[in-house]
Amino acid sequence: MGDTSLVLKSISATLAAAILVFGIAGCAATASAHPSIDIVASNWKFVPGTITIPINEPTTLRLISTEGVHGIQSSDLGIADTTIMPGKFVTVVFTPKKLGTYRVQCSIFCGAGHAAMALTIKVVP
Repeated sequence: MGDTSLVLKSISATLAAAILVFGIAGCAATASAHPSIDIVASNWKFVPGTITIPINEPTTLRLISTEGVHGIQSSDLGIADTTIMPGKFVTVVFTPKKLGTYRVQCSIFCGAGHAAMALTIKVVP
């Protein structure tokens, strides 16, 4: 029971941090005409874990970490190797050219749960 309680406390803390980040920085209006999505990285997940974006349209990802250093990269989607640092937004703009579902693995080893840390990107018409 103690292990379950610790896991739930960890999840709650991560979600609270994500809400704080979105509440402070993620609600600002942007002048861009294309989709912009805020993504929070932490040990060992991305929130949200799955995003859906349109094909052939530029998309902006605004990434931040609430704990640990993480990264993303996808040659299939045109996402350059990007390091995500705690407390600092980094922006990635890419235009997907092929329909499909892509699993974008954290590209920087971040500990025991690293192998399961992935962002799923669905590219739709």
